[in-house]
Amino acid sequence: MNKIRIAIAGIGNCASSLIQGIHYYRDRDPGEAIGLMHPVIAGYGPSDIEVVAAWDIDKRKVGRDVSRAIFAKPNCTTVFCHDIPDSGVKVRMGRMLDGFSEHMKEYPEHRTFVLADAPEPDKDEVIRTLRESGAEVLLNYLPVGSEEGTRFYAECALEAGVAFVNNIPVFIASDPEWARRFEERGVPIIGDDIKAQLGATITHRALTNLFGRRGVKLERTYQLNTGGNTDFLNMLNHARLESKKESKTEAVQAVTAERLADENIHVGPSDYVPWQNDNKICFIRMEGKLFGDVPMNLELRLSVEDSPNSAGVAIDSIRCAKLALERRLGGVIHPPSSYFCKHPPRQVTDDEAWRLMEAFISDGGESLHEVSDTGGGEREPVAAAG
Repeated sequence: MNKIRIAIAGIGNCASSLIQGIHYYRDRDPGEAIGLMHPVIAGYGPSDIEVVAAWDIDKRKVGRDVSRAIFAKPNCTTVFCHDIPDSGVKVRMGRMLDGFSEHMKEYPEHRTFVLADAPEPDKDEVIRTLRESGAEVLLNYLPVGSEEGTRFYAECALEAGVAFVNNIPVFIASDPEWARRFEERGVPIIGDDIKAQLGATITHRALTNLFGRRGVKLERTYQLNTGGNTDFLNMLNHARLESKKESKTEAVQAVTAERLADENIHVGPSDYVPWQNDNKICFIRMEGKLFGDVPMNLELRLSVEDSPNSAGVAIDSIRCAKLALERRLGGVIHPPSSYFCKHPPRQVTDDEAWRLMEAFISDGGESLHEVSDTGGGEREPVAAAG
């Protein structure tokens, strides 16, 4: 079995957890591998993933072996795998563009980025690196709000013929024009905005779906999130939050029995609490009415390590992207996009997304299915013509 060769744009906490996970599961029996949704996909386990190229803009990471760079500040995620050998792959200077928010200069160095004093690559250089390294999949782990940066790396993936997994809320897969370009070039894309393994969004969606199935009318809801990693620090600049808020809100709205008015739903990051580090705390409140119009409410507090929660999904997205390459599928790969992402081009319920995913993994038979809106918030798949 060949390796799955990946490149990563952004060696932050999420990349750290992903790379730790690749090594953590290396010697574990797939049948006893706790924490994986799919221990094996099409014969590929987590340890079959190999990092062959990486980019970042922090001077503490640029020029270092990627296996060492993942532990450099400002990364603060849990270290659950210490025994990681050098990879022989050094982190390259990335393209800055809008990947850095000026307000972050006001914070201590161990909390924020320290910009490297190195020449930034142009598009041709990144494309050449992707090709020469043999990369098959490029993961986007840039900071939230990196609109220009995401488009830059998406363009590079497209030109190099490398599958693109967009883990952040910049709309590429869910933008019809970008989706068309990837389809025309025969290059797979999975996106947008990774949905954690068991995080705020998937929990909020599950509860919202439960309300509808049990006949409870959801009238208003909020989801408030706090954390202490660079992602939350970055999002103190509210101008960078617009797409993130839209992505998280639409993920919940997509499974409501009846769409809520804007004033009755608030979903999004709320504040930066430094001492939380990579721990994310989520508060969800849901108010509704049940039998006899009798009011009820639900409150939930969820505490998770943010980056391992993401890596548990990314490790499946990578293997699905590889599967799409092997099957010569181009454009948006809808089953993993709908199951793994908050803002896919096609929103379906999580149960339906899971069914489509399992079918895709087993034989690819669901990969070209269309989705219709039945009008009540429940979106069902229908077979595509031909």
